[in-house]
Amino acid sequence: MLMLPGDFQPAILPPAEGEQPALWFVCVAGDLLVRATATGIELPVASSWPFAKWPTLRRLYLGSWQGQPCYAAEAEQGQLPPGWSLQGLRSLWGSLDEALLGIAGQALQLLEWDRNHQFCGRCGMPTQRRAEERARHCAGCGLMVYPRLSPVVMMRIVRDGQILLARAPRFAPGMYSVLAGFVEAGETLEQAIHREVAEEVGIRVGNLRYFASQSWPFPHSLMIAFAADYADGEIRVDGQEIVDAGWFTPDRLPGLPNPMSMAWRLIQDFVVNSGAAGGDGALR
Repeated sequence: MLMLPGDFQPAILPPAEGEQPALWFVCVAGDLLVRATATGIELPVASSWPFAKWPTLRRLYLGSWQGQPCYAAEAEQGQLPPGWSLQGLRSLWGSLDEALLGIAGQALQLLEWDRNHQFCGRCGMPTQRRAEERARHCAGCGLMVYPRLSPVVMMRIVRDGQILLARAPRFAPGMYSVLAGFVEAGETLEQAIHREVAEEVGIRVGNLRYFASQSWPFPHSLMIAFAADYADGEIRVDGQEIVDAGWFTPDRLPGLPNPMSMAWRLIQDFVVNSGAAGGDGALR
């Protein structure tokens, strides 16, 4: 699961340069700089920026993991250092240490926030980072901008031992997932669930139960998962966000989302609690 490790200590002010080697989470156009070794995937490690001839656009101190400082850096696009490559976080699932993957997710989100708020959205003046908190401040009008998340509700809906799975147009061929949608201004999480379900598949649900949450840095979402029971209605897909949906038994599931996703956890929990093997288990 994509999350910050429990022994990660967030911080804003970095230690004195050169005190100890640091982990560098280097991003270019949303991808992470990594190097394949005989033992797995590794990140750059150095007490200061390790690529002297490669300019950075921004650098942020994240904190420390197991006592080791962690930095996020956005580098300019261009020729990569020899032996290094760029990979997306999804492709690194299962090959990069899970703790490092969680920190990389935070690095991507904070770099995007820093990049998108260099100028004040209210008066247009340049903003400056705050030393005492994770924020950017406009000296012109006083606006303070903090990193923000977009909450997304996910709904596992069950009826008589079957799970509702749906297919969006953007999904890989054969892949189905649970329903999900962004929470709109003024809504509670529960209201968002009822609205999304009605809009996308035309049914009603009840008995909502919180399941779990997950950071999802694509680019800055917080996935908030619920279990729900079918109440009434017939499936009628909206034809835009959802192109197909149906009820599936745990032993006959379609292609499923990536195991790093909260959707996969919701579906697997349904399978385990149903006592089934999970069908073909195809992952897309």
